[in-house]
Amino acid sequence: APAASPAARFGQEVVDVSDGIVADVLVDVVVVGGGAAGLAGATALSRFRRSVVVVDAGTPRNAPAQGVHNLLGRDGTPPAELLAAGRRELAGYGGRVVDGAVTGVRRVGVPAPEDPAGAGAAAGFAVELADGRELRARRLLVATGLVDELPDVAGLAARWGRDVLHCPYCHGWEVRDRAIAVLATNPVAVHVTQLWRQLSEDVTLVLHSGPEPDAAQREQLAARGVEVVAGPAVEVLVEADRLSGLRLADGRVLACGAVATGTTLRSRADFLAGLGLHPVPWQVGEHVVGTRIEAGPTGATAAAGVFVAGNVTDPVAQVGAAAAAGLTAAAALNADLVEEEVRRAVAARALSPAGPRATRTP
Repeated sequence: APAASPAARFGQEVVDVSDGIVADVLVDVVVVGGGAAGLAGATALSRFRRSVVVVDAGTPRNAPAQGVHNLLGRDGTPPAELLAAGRRELAGYGGRVVDGAVTGVRRVGVPAPEDPAGAGAAAGFAVELADGRELRARRLLVATGLVDELPDVAGLAARWGRDVLHCPYCHGWEVRDRAIAVLATNPVAVHVTQLWRQLSEDVTLVLHSGPEPDAAQREQLAARGVEVVAGPAVEVLVEADRLSGLRLADGRVLACGAVATGTTLRSRADFLAGLGLHPVPWQVGEHVVGTRIEAGPTGATAAAGVFVAGNVTDPVAQVGAAAAAGLTAAAALNADLVEEEVRRAVAARALSPAGPRATRTP
């Protein structure tokens, strides 16, 4: 059977934009990405009576995970359930969700809300979808997240989010006291190994593709009972749908119940190239471990009118932090719209036939 659409899976009616919100209809904000950051930002904007459309490709990064953790009041909630609740809240304030993938964005002139004839067109955006649809918006909030590029180890991807994990804060409790093999794939592997050691006394560091520990780091690992073994790893072993071991290149099998690995974190933002925004390297020390879209503290980017939130700009943000960033960016974006509306109102008042109104005195 064909897979259900993202909207159907999240329990929301699909929004038909074939004859509605297309090129000739303007909304205040298009939010690209329907995860925690995008939905939080869209809901905040809708509560401020902004017209908002969320475009969601339906590929959340945390989809394989059994639950969202470290989210106050919702710990352990399945990711799809959390997003379904977010969509319902958004709909309650008039926000809309469109199923689709954004392929490009370009600047266009759009009329201001109080000037529908377009006499004083302002800068806006045309948002192009993969199926040929196009949305028009005054501002853009990008919350498309990132993609984890996994090490090339047979069987690893199939266990991703279950017993192959990347974040001890997100998933450590669920594999506590298991034998944990940590794949060293980047320069922070030793630090991360010490975090996993807090959750289990049986932790092994496998030298996969990352730099070898120096003498001081080896001493620290030995002091906490962490064995260091030569890699690389070549295969994840599974028995009865449970991870049981890790095969190394020399044929040895390391018995373990979970594998922790670093990933390369690639921001989903190539569609912004038409606006001059490109992912930049994200580094840990001198080592590049991913990409991100640069932005200020409020999510404002170098492209006027474009704001970002969540993992697309902050690769290590968990769900709670991503949602908070969505709210922060929404507030800054709304303030930007208000400033534009104030400028236009002042200009329109000055040009009105009656001229500026006299200031009332006591």
